[in-house]
Amino acid sequence: MKRNSLVMPALLALAGLAAVPLLAPPAAYAQDEVRAEDIAENYAALLEQGYLYPETGKRYAAVLRAGIAAGRYKGLAGEALGAAIDADIDSVAPDGHLRLRLPEPAAGAPPAPGGAGPVRRPPKVPVEQAGWIAPGIAFVRFNVFPMDAAVTAEATKFMADHADAKAIIFDIRTHNGGGLDQMDVIFPWLFGKETRLVTMATRASVDAEGGSPIAGIPSMRMVKGDAGMVAREHWATPNDDARLRDAKVYVLTSGASASAAEHFALAMKHTRRGILVGAPTAGANHFGRGEDLGGGYRAFIPVGRTYDPVTGKDWEGEGVLPDIAVPPAEALERALTDLGVAPGEAKTLSDAHMPSWPMERRRPRGVR
Repeated sequence: MKRNSLVMPALLALAGLAAVPLLAPPAAYAQDEVRAEDIAENYAALLEQGYLYPETGKRYAAVLRAGIAAGRYKGLAGEALGAAIDADIDSVAPDGHLRLRLPEPAAGAPPAPGGAGPVRRPPKVPVEQAGWIAPGIAFVRFNVFPMDAAVTAEATKFMADHADAKAIIFDIRTHNGGGLDQMDVIFPWLFGKETRLVTMATRASVDAEGGSPIAGIPSMRMVKGDAGMVAREHWATPNDDARLRDAKVYVLTSGASASAAEHFALAMKHTRRGILVGAPTAGANHFGRGEDLGGGYRAFIPVGRTYDPVTGKDWEGEGVLPDIAVPPAEALERALTDLGVAPGEAKTLSDAHMPSWPMERRRPRGVR
């Protein structure tokens, strides 16, 4: 695992995260040996030491330890344990990234009684349907921004191959998170001068221990931050090719657009470089890294937040609001008609480029 993970609900099980643990790793229990109380205590300790808001982290730890003392988790496992722990966490303060990650079923394991086991789909392809969607209009769908050099190279090639576009449509309606790698090869094509995109603040104690997932990234610049936080600004630095600097940019959003996708959306909206079309994003703001809780269980521990550098406001719980509000399924059609494509043709193209993954705000527990 490596740095540069803002992460997000799917990588909350998907992308690579920072390698520096907040605490010594929990004991490596075998899945059939781990106790629910141990899982809850490991989670409590990590939240208490690393959660971006220290007082909230203490409250999370307290409610989990109260649950242990009351026997609320005793004998639970899998979905039942996840539901019990998540309910206690949400009773303190909901966080779009806090959700117990359950063990993967063993290969060949029988389905749960009654067929009620988790429904697991194949991993998402990071980049889909990249190319010309109409004369002069380029289109690309990102489902995740992974820590993957091949995907970064694919994003770089897409921008270079479509550098003569009059418009680019970025579809992030099914994008559930990741890191900065792909953003940092897209933004240099779109800006004519150095531009501040967003601010990211990490809990100071975590940053001091080398636990920030954004430390050392060239596009991040240190600035003065709030007490107890270390602030860095994400900047776009233009490349030497000016062809796309005046191209129109549309960003398609939905309630499934989460975390790093929301970072991308806010950067486009805050700088007025892109027009957001669709629905409010998921509202999963806080960045951090994944941690092992033992027995195959994992947690994502938020250690920082991303926000508009002008207003100081982040999108936790609310999402990034679109400039043009339409149902997500109609977002591409609306962007194309705005760009002068005839309504009938826009509808046909939209249908042909409809995402296969859900565009709802949050999938129910057990569906991954």
